[in-house]
Amino acid sequence: MSERTNGGRGLAIGELVARTGVREATLRMWEHRHGFPVPERLASGHRRYHEADVELIGRVLRERAAGLSLAAAIERVRGAADQPEPSIFAGLRRLRPEIQPVALRKPVLIALSHSIEDESCARAERPLLFGAFQREQFYRLAQRRWTDLARTAELAVVFADFEREHVPERGPLEVPLKLADPLRREWAVVCEAPGHAVCLAGIELPHSAPRTEREREFEVIWSVEPDVVRAATEVCVGLLRLRAPGLAGRLPDESRLPPSGPPSDDQLRLAAAITTRTLGRLV
Repeated sequence: MSERTNGGRGLAIGELVARTGVREATLRMWEHRHGFPVPERLASGHRRYHEADVELIGRVLRERAAGLSLAAAIERVRGAADQPEPSIFAGLRRLRPEIQPVALRKPVLIALSHSIEDESCARAERPLLFGAFQREQFYRLAQRRWTDLARTAELAVVFADFEREHVPERGPLEVPLKLADPLRREWAVVCEAPGHAVCLAGIELPHSAPRTEREREFEVIWSVEPDVVRAATEVCVGLLRLRAPGLAGRLPDESRLPPSGPPSDDQLRLAAAITTRTLGRLV
């Protein structure tokens, strides 16, 4: 029997060992001496861990490799984990530094974003859908499209410099960003559903001279790897809870989402389909 729990109830300790490379005895010692990681306990007494624990343990290992003691590394990681990640782009770069970003002009980025949205509309069943638009005026240009996308979503949320949070009769929840929020510089599309995961995050590059809309340039990463998409989803959920706590109750139960892991054949086909759509738009 697989050690992966059913119904999205978390990771068994054996799977956490496989995902992190940290021995079971070591994880138990960390828990006993430092209260980290913090598992949930089933009625049987077995430990169950969250997907986020995989990344937190990875951060501890990186802090240890940088020279911190175990206690100091855990304390630093635990303190950082208490604060929501303010940037999708920075969070994904930290999680997967080997993913190389590419500089894209705005027309290419629009083509890629629309391809991701179209594939998600065609394939994803009741997804969690998030978009970051920087400014309200940019979202209004895409509002009709996103209203249609939200129609079949479990939850759809958009972030921009809205004056206030808003729950429209139809369409995504509108969540305002503060002037200092890093997400105000970012462009993002995140879609996660059972059997479907894709995310895009871009940060606008600084420039010294005025640029036209077509000349605007972003450093962009995108992925169909479920664990990368889950990290992007968690950043968006954290921002929703921080910036619009009254809307956080609309979040579905996490058990609706599948455990993350390496990309399946379906995910690889999704990447190919998105690439093909994007090229078709640019021809």
